[in-house]
Amino acid sequence: MRQLRLAKDAMDRDWAEPELDLGVVAAHAGYSRYHFIRAFKEAYGETPGQYLTHRRIERAEEMLRSADLSVTEICHLVGFSSLGTFSARFKARTGLTPSEYRTKHVGRGAALIPGCYAMLWAGGFPTATLEKRRAARPAYGDEQEATSISTSSDRSAET
Repeated sequence: MRQLRLAKDAMDRDWAEPELDLGVVAAHAGYSRYHFIRAFKEAYGETPGQYLTHRRIERAEEMLRSADLSVTEICHLVGFSSLGTFSARFKARTGLTPSEYRTKHVGRGAALIPGCYAMLWAGGFPTATLEKRRAARPAYGDEQEATSISTSSDRSAET
């Protein structure tokens, strides 16, 4: 049970990390992936994936009520990589789409926190991912620019 609590604590702590997957969480518990699913469900009544999705949806509900961020920004901040998956899971859990949820619950309390402050508090979007994508392959049209830069620098080195 102690190992399962360690894995659950990891999900509670790192819920916003899109890289948090079954293999990583099972490793915290020291179980194989499939044994971990069975043990977790037996102990907590839901699979690790369901538990993590519920935590992420709870955080999204909080942000939709309090922060002036777009649904897409909230989707990424809570750890979903697909807006479609986020919206479908959100609706299945709450009965409302994220936009409907916001419309229903905004105005019941304090004014929304400006998006820039909410992003600062949340640490913003991970820029390392974008840098990895850019480093992996140039964007469309950048191949020609990179080639012309390297050939012009080669020419200047020759002279």
